[in-house]
Amino acid sequence: MFNSNPPDPELLKSVLQPLLEDFQYWFARSRSMLEVQEISFLSDAEQTDLLERVKQAQGEVSAAQMLFKATQGQVGIETATLMPWHQLVTECWQVAMRCRQEQATRIQQQ
Repeated sequence: MFNSNPPDPELLKSVLQPLLEDFQYWFARSRSMLEVQEISFLSDAEQTDLLERVKQAQGEVSAAQMLFKATQGQVGIETATLMPWHQLVTECWQVAMRCRQEQATRIQQQ
C-alpha cells in the first residue's frame, strides 16, 4: 500500500546505508571463512548450504544498495526483508564463534 508519509531521506541515509554496508562486511567475512575453512562440525552439505545462502544474501544486499543509491536514498527496505539477513549474519557469527572455540581448545590440548 502507498505510504503518504515517505521516510525522511536523511534518516534513511544515516541508518540504512551503514546497515547495508555492515551486512556486506559480515557476509564477505562469512563467505571467506566458508570458502577457505573446512568446518568440522558442519557436514559438507551444511557448509555448502550456508555458503550458498550467504552468496544469495550478498546479491540481495547489493541490489538493495544499488536501488538505494539510484534513488538517492528515497526508498527504504521493509523489516521483513532485513530480518532474514540479520538471522543469517547471526547464524554465521555462531559458526565463526564455535570455530574459534574449537581452535582454542585444540591449541590448549597441544
